[in-house]
Amino acid sequence: MAKAAPIPGLEADTRFGAAAAAAVEVRAGEVFAHSEGVLDVSDIERVHAMRVATRRLRAALEVFGACFPKKEHRRVLREVKALADALGERRDPDVAIEELEKVGRKLAKADAAGVASLVAEHRAEQARGNEVLSAALDSAAEARLADRLMALAESARAADVEAAEDEVAA
Repeated sequence: MAKAAPIPGLEADTRFGAAAAAAVEVRAGEVFAHSEGVLDVSDIERVHAMRVATRRLRAALEVFGACFPKKEHRRVLREVKALADALGERRDPDVAIEELEKVGRKLAKADAAGVASLVAEHRAEQARGNEVLSAALDSAAEARLADRLMALAESARAADVEAAEDEVAA
């Protein structure tokens, strides 16, 4: 699993809006960085890494929710959740296949045939999961989810700068 990237500039005294912007920018970047090759069933760690990245992004969106315009925040959060769900549909059979193949390698040839039929069923489920994931990735691209996440972060940063200027003026 990919380690979470550090969030540059995040310190104890970082203003909340600035922290929100930085966290969303970094976490969104991680999600889309992991999308390359995610439909390749020969490397299941890509799906896992992207799924974990969506969880981190979702957590940042939820923790910093007050910093974002409510309507767009709800929409983006819903879309990130949908992407995470699609990743889960693909990830579950990946894990089952991996474990069944481990078991099958330890069994006698006659017994391994039964495990192989279970693997085949999970491969079909994996293919269906890949179709769902492909559609979710297409939907995220069409909706310009990555750009909208960056815009959401920028809105938090701008509001934070405005609040800081108001504090100085007061």
